[in-house]
Amino acid sequence: MQRRSLGVLLLWLLAVSASIVVLAADPSKEPFTIRISCGSFDDVRTAPTNTLWYRDFGYTGGRFANATRPSFIIPPLKTLRHFPLSDGAENCYYINNVPNGHYQVRLFFALVADPNLDSEPIFDVSVEGTLFSSLLLGWSSEDEKTFAEALVFVQDSSLSICFHSTGHGDPSILSIEVLQIDDSAYKFGPLWGKGTVLRTAKRLTCASGKPAFDEDLNGVHWGGDRFWLGVKTLSSSSDDQPISTENVIAETLLAPNFYPQSIYQSAIVGTDRQPSLSFEMDVTPNRNYSVWLHFAEIENGITAEQERVFDVLINGDTAFKDIDIIRMTGERFTALVLNKTIVVTGTTLTVILQPVKGTHAIISAIEVFEIITAEKKTLTQEVSALRTVKGSLGLPLRLGWNGDPCVPQQHPWSGVECQFDDTKDHWVIDGLGLDNQGLRGVISGDISKLQHLQSINLSGNSIKGNIPLTLGTISGLQVLDLSYNELNGSIPDSLGQLASLQILNLNGNDLSGRVPASLGGRPLHRARFNFTDNAGLCGIPGLHECGPHLSVAAKIGMAFGQGKLLMQNLGPILHGTCKWPNISVHMKALEAATMKARHICFLISCQRWEFLIERHTYLGAEAEDDVGVAAVGEWVADGQVHAAHHAHLEQPKKALHRSRPSSLN
Repeated sequence: MQRRSLGVLLLWLLAVSASIVVLAADPSKEPFTIRISCGSFDDVRTAPTNTLWYRDFGYTGGRFANATRPSFIIPPLKTLRHFPLSDGAENCYYINNVPNGHYQVRLFFALVADPNLDSEPIFDVSVEGTLFSSLLLGWSSEDEKTFAEALVFVQDSSLSICFHSTGHGDPSILSIEVLQIDDSAYKFGPLWGKGTVLRTAKRLTCASGKPAFDEDLNGVHWGGDRFWLGVKTLSSSSDDQPISTENVIAETLLAPNFYPQSIYQSAIVGTDRQPSLSFEMDVTPNRNYSVWLHFAEIENGITAEQERVFDVLINGDTAFKDIDIIRMTGERFTALVLNKTIVVTGTTLTVILQPVKGTHAIISAIEVFEIITAEKKTLTQEVSALRTVKGSLGLPLRLGWNGDPCVPQQHPWSGVECQFDDTKDHWVIDGLGLDNQGLRGVISGDISKLQHLQSINLSGNSIKGNIPLTLGTISGLQVLDLSYNELNGSIPDSLGQLASLQILNLNGNDLSGRVPASLGGRPLHRARFNFTDNAGLCGIPGLHECGPHLSVAAKIGMAFGQGKLLMQNLGPILHGTCKWPNISVHMKALEAATMKARHICFLISCQRWEFLIERHTYLGAEAEDDVGVAAVGEWVADGQVHAAHHAHLEQPKKALHRSRPSSLN
């Protein structure tokens, strides 16, 4: 009967109770698995396990190339995909229709078989927006560094794997594996869950000396396909002794980690001269690590409890005391797994197995994972809006804009500024800086879906089309710089709704019409607006006046279209000429009246305006001084404009009561 110490059992219960509840895998069903042979036009199978690799189609951009395998542990594939910097600094594989769950994601890297390209690129790798691996100089000459592996949760039925250039060569990817594992696999304690990513830092099988994968070891597929690097000694300076057995090992291939039996059939033990065992590896300082130690009592001379007892020290602290494998498992040839989470402040992680009673220390396998806090992603609707803006503006490939705009934080999108919104628990976009980028598209109205924007700078490009009306709905916008483009049309009145706007640069475009009154007075409130170098703009200081430069018929012809009055042109004309008070109130009345308008009569100049709106929209005005004022009546029929009446009024007040011109009757 299997027995466990009370202390170990209590620790196990505490860990389970504090962890997130997830469903265990059903070993009778096959897990979701996809393997991609990057750069391949056809599906490929590889020996010795006849593993199927799917062709690389529809996942990403980049270039195809033949591959040079720098290590014998790399799958025997012949092609790869690489990403020149000219295609952007961030490039991603997007894998859709992935069932939500827990996954082992592994990437193998290779070199492009082209002597003209940098032989060893240096780049970063992220999964679901979380940076988990950095390929450093010399990676191609070390087996363990030719691949990167992470355990990650998929929560929205899709998976993104991104490669971030550091400016040293083209990221080159040989293969991608996405292997579903048990939802509770490698549960290390209360901090474990969907908010963490585990990066595989080390995985050793002791004494075999032969690297192998779980598939090679006849492992259960729900355990993934872990790579075990075989070592015959834990240290080049130690006096370790390898041992092995062909006996069946109990308690293997069990949920949630499904460890293969083979890793427990060999072990390294201490010797009389050096009874302790010591393992050391380099790590990133100030990080959390999860250490998994594997044992089975397979030595022929150890048959009972108390014959081998040892402590486990990690970085000098006792992690496990009085480990007696037979006592804790109940019998020989039975697997035992111990797990400890530690904080490493230095650059080295050291594990020492120190005998306390009986003979020498023993160990079968070691796993070390770096615990990485998963990045919070950018709001989905803002990512979607940015992609629409990317397409409409015609962003060049070199800007990239792939993956998540804000994460990993080390590699945000070029020209995008991010801010973390605590209330939404997501990143949001608060700035766009795409000035002088050679953009030749148009500004999509979907830019207004970026409701957290405070600054937009698209100056110095060749952007065409109109200024979207929807820009006026971005309430927090403080800076809008669209200068020196090829924008046309009028300035939307909606921009006047931007109460926070402090800088507005529309100079150097092909805009026309009157500057909205709501913007014309804004500089008085310490805002800085620039409308110059737009030949068709008028109506504020620094620009020509709208009225005197066009004939009355031409002005009203611009205002009318097929018999309909465009009051957004007429209203600012009157306001700019006469500084008419309460313009917004009067404009609403004018707009309502002129929906059916066919006639209009107005004064060219005045000091104070009062308008009388009649059913047929005969507009009169009076000036309470002795200055003569010219009145003009216009008759609009079937979209045609005709001068109807023009007179010099000695007594302007009569203008309000005079009869309509005969042509209006």
